[in-house]
Amino acid sequence: MEFRELKLVAFFALCLILISPAEAFDPLDPTGNVTIRWDIMSWTSDGYMATVTLFNFQLYRNIMNPGWTLGWTWAKKEIIWAMMGAQATEQGDCSKFKLKIPHSCKRSPQVVDLLPGASYNMQYTNCCKGGVLTSWGQDPSGAISAFQMGVGLSGRTNKTVKLPQDFKLLGPGAGYSCGPAKRVPSTVILTDDRRRKAQALMSWNVTCTYSQFLASKNPSCCVSLSTFYNDQVTACPTCACGCQNNATCVTKDSKILKEVAGNNKTRKSDIAPKPLLQCTRHLCPVRVHWHIKDNYKDYWRVKIAIINFKYRLNYTQWGLVVQHPNLSNVTQVYSFEYMPLLPYEAINDTGMFYGLKFYNDLIMEAGSKGNVQSEVLMKKDKNTFTLKQGWAFPRRVYFNGDECMLPPPDSYPFLPNSARRLPTSFVTMTTYVIVASFFIWF
Repeated sequence: MEFRELKLVAFFALCLILISPAEAFDPLDPTGNVTIRWDIMSWTSDGYMATVTLFNFQLYRNIMNPGWTLGWTWAKKEIIWAMMGAQATEQGDCSKFKLKIPHSCKRSPQVVDLLPGASYNMQYTNCCKGGVLTSWGQDPSGAISAFQMGVGLSGRTNKTVKLPQDFKLLGPGAGYSCGPAKRVPSTVILTDDRRRKAQALMSWNVTCTYSQFLASKNPSCCVSLSTFYNDQVTACPTCACGCQNNATCVTKDSKILKEVAGNNKTRKSDIAPKPLLQCTRHLCPVRVHWHIKDNYKDYWRVKIAIINFKYRLNYTQWGLVVQHPNLSNVTQVYSFEYMPLLPYEAINDTGMFYGLKFYNDLIMEAGSKGNVQSEVLMKKDKNTFTLKQGWAFPRRVYFNGDECMLPPPDSYPFLPNSARRLPTSFVTMTTYVIVASFFIWF
């Protein structure tokens, strides 16, 4: 390769480093995943009875309404005779069965959780939540979902049963990638009276991990900033969540919204219409606003607001994660629940906010009630605290597990005695200097 070609390759590599800081995993939850456990509990005349359990081991990413969908491909010609706690979305072609019709004959079935209020004889332990799972950090008891099914035409010994393949998890949208099913030591289960241990005949585990870049090419939320000492409000970056055309969003006075309001009165609750996004400069479904409200001698106060810009979509059991160096000294959170996240134990700079149950754990659709807010009081660390150079603003913000786009640092509200900011972006100037130095070096 010639010298000139080497220089071009190196230049493009440098540009990728500068403009694509994407990471291959979530640094705030490096071990988070959804684990699917498949336990064979007993043999039947032509197959087995299985218990399938989903564990959401992610610290702060929940699975919201309309919930999870689990799919796989059978290794042979298996069928599902019956299910409790869940149902297959399609029955498939069961015409070869005459006396008893299976629940599903699909080679690649897709299974969903039952809705709350399902009939008692169809329920199973940890079922019937509409597929909604809280994060493990927020509520471990709500992060588990399970169902039972009878599998036929599968073989009925440890040697004849084959593992299902190509597991797929929607939660509720794309973003999850599942590995192959792996044989693990048989699960030991306590009976209801907790005096006896029952053991599964065979157990498999499937691990699914989430990638925001697989879920969407654009962010799903953005952050705006303001302070008590500056009239300037730093808005979300323009087109922060993509520059769609106006056909993909609606204005507040749109006739479509009035039609939607009328149709909602007769719409069945189990049918989820496509949400409508409100037209904004940033075109994000959710905006998080961080306002520095007060500065006391030993404490400082921040107000956090979360605004929903989608019509016909409520955010159930939402979660907000913030990374900031002073979160190690949180004194009081007024209207949200708060839990520190310690992915690296020694570093306490990340915390999760979520709603109070039956009070503000539901963010309503866009409109006057489509927001929740709280204030956070933090004690000052005299060795690190400052209002200068954007220190008081968050480093990272996640909403429902997806990272939000922050404004560029040079646009943050500045102190009254700060020097006037230059119109040219500091980040852009730095890039120019590095690239220029690169060519000089060559």
